[in-house]
This record gives sequence, C-alpha cells and structure tokens, in this order.
Amino acid sequence: MKLSNSSQYAIRILTYITIQNESLINAFKLSQTLQIPYKFLTKIMTALVKADLVESTRGREGGFRLKKEASKIKVDDILNIFNDNMKKEECLLGIGQCDTHCKCALHDQWMEPKLLLQKMFRESNLEAISKKATKV
Repeated sequence: MKLSNSSQYAIRILTYITIQNESLINAFKLSQTLQIPYKFLTKIMTALVKADLVESTRGREGGFRLKKEASKIKVDDILNIFNDNMKKEECLLGIGQCDTHCKCALHDQWMEPKLLLQKMFRESNLEAISKKATKV
C-alpha cells in the first residue's frame, strides 16, 4: 500500500508548516524546501484551502498557514481530500470489490493490518506527527 503523491506531499507540507510555526510561508519557499514541483504544490495548496485546513493570504508578503489547530487535523482528513483513504471493500490486489463473500487470495491476511492502518490514520493528528518528524 502506498499513498498517492498528492497525499504524501500534502502531509509533508502540513507537517513542515506546523514545525516552522511561522505566521505565513510562501509557496515558493515550500516548493524549494520540500523539493515539490511548484505547479503541483499550488494544486495541492488549492485543495487544502478548499478543505479549510489552510488559509491563504495573497500579495508580496502573502503565503499559507494552518487554518485549524494542528492537533485538530487528522491524517485521515488529509487523505480524504485526495480520495486516498483505504476503502472498506477495495481489493489489495486491484481486483475490484473484495469482501467476505468474494475474497481475493490475500483478503483474510490483509484485513488486520488494513484495520490497524485505518485506525492510525483516524487517530494521528498533525501536531503529534510533527513532533516526531526528523525529516519532511
């Protein structure tokens, strides 16, 4: 299981903003520091603004900052913006729907780690993961 590039970058961006704790961080600085292509970063930031996780200020002194407290932003909230949540019945092997009535070869072995990952995403907040991050 791998998160999409959008989700990976969004988590890295929000973690960086949380760690820096500056009033505003501009898109160019984010792009350069996190080595994210500028155009891709601006698309991600637009999605984060629309989702009310980040606020944007325009102009020469403009930039981005968290709109909510970092402790109130769950990793699952970020993944849901980019439709990167682990759907309940999505097959690990990519064979469509996978449930107790129609199982793939790995269904039973995958259910326990899948549930643990879903729980981790629901319970982990941006503040907690930012305190543990040694790189972004």
